[in-house]
Amino acid sequence: MSSAPPPSSPDRGPHSPPPATDGLNVERTGSGPRLVLAHGFTQTGRVWGGMDLDLATDHEVVAVDLPGHGGSAEVVAGLADGARLLVEAGGEATYVGYSMGARHCLQAAVAQPGPVERLVLISGTAGTDSAVERRARVLSDEALADELDPPGGPAPTGETVEVFLRRWLANPLFAGISPEADGFDERLRNTAAGLAASLRLAGTGTQQPLWDRLGRLEMPVLIITGERDDKFTALGRRMAEAIGANATHVVIAEAGHAPHLQRPGQVGALIRRHAGAGRR
Repeated sequence: MSSAPPPSSPDRGPHSPPPATDGLNVERTGSGPRLVLAHGFTQTGRVWGGMDLDLATDHEVVAVDLPGHGGSAEVVAGLADGARLLVEAGGEATYVGYSMGARHCLQAAVAQPGPVERLVLISGTAGTDSAVERRARVLSDEALADELDPPGGPAPTGETVEVFLRRWLANPLFAGISPEADGFDERLRNTAAGLAASLRLAGTGTQQPLWDRLGRLEMPVLIITGERDDKFTALGRRMAEAIGANATHVVIAEAGHAPHLQRPGQVGALIRRHAGAGRR
């Protein structure tokens, strides 16, 4: 694990940690144009439904474990610090983020656009407009975090990671993902404390709205959503309109919130075309 300098503007809030200084765990495979993959909540850098392995045939794939997850379980960071650490791990590349990872990638593209040569956002958002709704989401995520890692109490009294994951994946948002693609065994590498920290510090409610800054993005942006995910398809359409001519929004037929796990070949082909590669 590499060291990173303290951030210039660390996150601050009721559960904010000291500035993150540990680097993120990464796995690098393949060669060619570089892709940095940023996963969703409860996942790791290995949960991409096989899409990562296919892309590694003609790309250098840098699969990152985001703060609180996988090999980065002990890295405690909010969204701004997490985005900074993501860029430090990935360098100049096309950044591909799913859900929570999409929020990290978008934050990175807005705050440090230089290294983000191209951007792919899968089921992402630029934030919640309403401060009241953001606060409600923060409280909801804190309640979930307390079930995993009760504040002030010994960890064994919290819900186990396995029980939490089964409940999480039972959410209708993830309907249609096969057991072969959901990466359940890999998700078990996560820790209760790490997932709880991620919820408290980098949950959706902690994201400051970025809608008014999307028009400043100059890199090509590909937005991917699932046809059966009405909420994020509407958000994807709104993001594409706010970004402008350099944004493309593609809706994957018969897919939900995780189109890359349901249609990895189709989503991978879109990413390959967007990023550029030797194979067409």
